[in-house]
Amino acid sequence: MIIIVITSLIILLLFLGTPVKPVRWIGGAIVKLIIGAIFLFFLNAFGNSLGLHVPINLGTATIAGFLGIPGVFALAAIQYWVI
Repeated sequence: MIIIVITSLIILLLFLGTPVKPVRWIGGAIVKLIIGAIFLFFLNAFGNSLGLHVPINLGTATIAGFLGIPGVFALAAIQYWVI
């Protein structure tokens, strides 16, 4: 029964195609996450001389990716003055 349901869903997706908007949205979010991690990498590489280190994890990469350069500066300010 489960195999029949899975097979029918696969055939249905082959005929109708995948929903484009959710796939595009998820792909865009992943690209922004990777760009945020790259921003944080460069911040850590150049901020090391100032004693500034922002950890690269899912939360900080998401903030840096979706907010861009102002998000990276905000994370650096939080790390430098608050923590």
